[in-house]
Amino acid sequence: MTSTQTPERVELGKFFEVSAREFEAGNTPPEMFSTGVDAAWHRLMGTPEYAPFCHQHAGQVFGHVTHYGSGAVSWIRTYEEMFGPLPVIWFTGADGTVDEKAVDRYRATGEVWAEWNCSPAPEDPEAAPKRRKTTTR
Repeated sequence: MTSTQTPERVELGKFFEVSAREFEAGNTPPEMFSTGVDAAWHRLMGTPEYAPFCHQHAGQVFGHVTHYGSGAVSWIRTYEEMFGPLPVIWFTGADGTVDEKAVDRYRATGEVWAEWNCSPAPEDPEAAPKRRKTTTR
């Protein structure tokens, strides 16, 4: 890992790969429920690294849009098919605090129930993402 490769940033890349697959399948925008991973997204946006990072993981640049909601997170199965179980970092807030109750519920049920306030959006919604690579487990 380079010095900028934090666990949150690694998971952001995986989230972009999952998002590209979800958009290709015609599914709803994936919900960003992790404040820790979202904080990494915010730090990366607007930097010269953002577009190459997006292209590496999703084949296009994603916008960051407001999308409020709560309930079952829709993309967990896709993530698990591609990468295996969600790591604890997904349940870690921007302040580093782990939501142990949410981790335990996920481990017991395989589901994530959460609140979210944003999602990725394709730069060009008419263009299907073309990923350079697909990471599978």
